Amino acid sequence: MKTLDLRSLSADELHAWALQQDAIDPLRKFRSQFFIPEQNGTPLTYFCGNSLGLQPKTARTAVEQELTTWQQHGVEGWFEGEKPWLSYHRYCQQALGQVVGALAEEVCPMNHLTVNLHLMLVSFYQPTPQRYKILTIAGDFPSDQYALETHLKFRGYDPAEALIEVAPREGEYTIRLEDLLEAIETHANDLALVCMSGLNYYTGQVFDMQTITAKAHSLGINVGFDLAHAAGNIPMQLHDWGVDFAVWCSYKYLNSGPGGVSGVFVHQKHHSSNLVRLAGWWGYEENRRFEMTKGFVPMEGAAGWQLSTPNIMALAVHRASLAIFEEATMPLIRQKSEALTGLLAEIIRRLNESGTKIEVMTPTDPSQRGSQLSLLIEGKGKAVFDYLVENGVIGDWREPNCIRLTPAPLYNTFEEVWRTGEMLRAVI
Repeated sequence: MKTLDLRSLSADELHAWALQQDAIDPLRKFRSQFFIPEQNGTPLTYFCGNSLGLQPKTARTAVEQELTTWQQHGVEGWFEGEKPWLSYHRYCQQALGQVVGALAEEVCPMNHLTVNLHLMLVSFYQPTPQRYKILTIAGDFPSDQYALETHLKFRGYDPAEALIEVAPREGEYTIRLEDLLEAIETHANDLALVCMSGLNYYTGQVFDMQTITAKAHSLGINVGFDLAHAAGNIPMQLHDWGVDFAVWCSYKYLNSGPGGVSGVFVHQKHHSSNLVRLAGWWGYEENRRFEMTKGFVPMEGAAGWQLSTPNIMALAVHRASLAIFEEATMPLIRQKSEALTGLLAEIIRRLNESGTKIEVMTPTDPSQRGSQLSLLIEGKGKAVFDYLVENGVIGDWREPNCIRLTPAPLYNTFEEVWRTGEMLRAVI
């Protein structure tokens, strides 16, 4: 996919360009590896991978394989069969590490996202009388807000005073990097932790996690990110950036099923430290787990934060999806993502030139956004959203007036983006 100024193309040339990109797309074969929902026998244009990714066709086989193991081995499935369940998390670690830019031992699929966030806060939010505040972004995803509020209350602090929220400037939708860095500097003497999304669920803004981490670390502050909307969407280098911890879900861009298993990242530098943690038996040293002794001895790496017996069926689906990412690779996924959103942004720009009023909340700079564009259409947003749904385009509605459209590189096409633009033109 060559870099091209799409503004220089006529409408017909832009359409021809979209068709050409589909023809030469190095990821085009992966679309056939997903089930595309249909309406009256016609495939839908599914732009909602930011909420729930589509089902890989290998998912059913993966689950059936574990059902067969259960059928044939019963409890011995933990130790017998092609992939014994006892170490199932290990079958996902290498591919998962490639997705988020981590060493295999720094990541582990486990639990659910908010459970993992609570576990990480226990370990990495260690307030002192001087440093007890947490810095985050205003309007972050509700679960994150609730987790931070309740941890502060649990420690005896008032969130209204101890939670520092950085907001967009007046009249802006996204948060400036310089404002985040300035806030960290301003509150450095009081801060125990910076904890925020790496990619904002509402606006689609990607934050400069590397720079934020470096700034916080220069002031002795731990940093953690919620990557629910970043994992499988944008390339990251969590290990090289020195991020202390991260959590994410797998049912959005990672296509691992509704309520699919979450994941954690704990940087290697913390693996041998005596971090406080909440423990469970599945995080106990694997070779000695069944000794059932007192005194918690954690597994090496992120796996040491596991709690309970894992959901093998969920892990099987996750493993099947990660195999697709391993083959497709994040660099190619990102390349196509930038091209898809670039085409959608150009179509909206042309509609606005002709008198339409669609405001794009998401940054115009491709490096500051993922696959999602968040659109505001004053006074008629819901009507436009309903029209798209009625005509086979499945996006995502967020109150009070936001349409999120997310062309996912693994299963969406440039032609779908073009057709959606024509629908927007028709309805508006």
